[in-house]
Amino acid sequence: MRKDTISGRSFPDGLLTPFRQMGEPMAGDAPADAVIDEVARLGGHSAVGPLMSFLTEYDNFDIPNQPNAVQKFITTQTTFPNSYDSESFKGGLAFFWKHYRLVSLLLGTYSLPYCYAGANGAQVLWISERIKSKTFQRLEETGAFVFGIMQEKDWENGVNFARVAKIRLLHAAIRWYTLRSGRWDTAWGHPVCQEDMAGTNLSFSYIILKGLRKFSVSVSAREEADYLHFWNVVGQLLGLHPDLTPANMLEAYRLDKSIARRQFRPSEAGKGLTQALLKAIEQQVTSPTLMSLPAAQMRFFLGDTTADLLGVPPVQWEERFVKLALQTPIFPQLLALQKPTSPVLERYWR
Repeated sequence: MRKDTISGRSFPDGLLTPFRQMGEPMAGDAPADAVIDEVARLGGHSAVGPLMSFLTEYDNFDIPNQPNAVQKFITTQTTFPNSYDSESFKGGLAFFWKHYRLVSLLLGTYSLPYCYAGANGAQVLWISERIKSKTFQRLEETGAFVFGIMQEKDWENGVNFARVAKIRLLHAAIRWYTLRSGRWDTAWGHPVCQEDMAGTNLSFSYIILKGLRKFSVSVSAREEADYLHFWNVVGQLLGLHPDLTPANMLEAYRLDKSIARRQFRPSEAGKGLTQALLKAIEQQVTSPTLMSLPAAQMRFFLGDTTADLLGVPPVQWEERFVKLALQTPIFPQLLALQKPTSPVLERYWR
């Protein structure tokens, strides 16, 4: 990753551990967590459920009818972090639309399973059961969020600040429920912790850039920097600590390696989530002869070591055919190389 021309920080255990451990003040997202605590304090456990419904609805911005603490939080999240650079941010948007069809496919076959490889963090998704029982809906939510924040006009009119604030509160609500589920093991750290948030942020930025490279797409150093900057800004708006946002591709490489060394290992949660994801994607494949292609694509991008720990089945596809298939529009509804029929995603597609 041009390691001979750039320098940057390392991410040792001494830095990352406090961002994971239960009881550490930096492990969660105190401002967002305080909002959920206030909702529960005033309305009880039953008040958090309706709020979750609002937070998971992609285009519901009925903010005035939400609890006061929620209204205040969302309506005050209207400014970029100090690190924001307008030119670089817009460059990141332009880069996405230059490659959005391939990025769409990479989200499903690389970014999401990459997240599931983190055994401790995957427990949150496994406990919630939303991926297991509503896999396609979860993928739609991911796609709607990504394509939504890539609409430049929605940054200008403020909609994306509200969209990001809702996701930030959703993470806090998931933390709240998880800690009260009776199923959380404190050895896993804090649910939806900063280290896992950093890994997720990498999955949408650095991992996408890696995937494009594996597909032999030419990407300039400036484009890499702009796309990384865009997601760093979004990450901080989502509550990610600035110390966990990589300043360049070398730092992204080092952060990725550190998180993988600390968190990547086989788990029931990771394997179960990956199988649910594979099944959802395979259901969009129209040709029986291509049914094993999604697994082949995951192996191509993840590499055998990570694919094995996730239980991705081995398939006999030569690399050249996997690359060729990436240019074939076989997913007509989701994560596609053509316009999806999903009404959630169609409104954002170009």
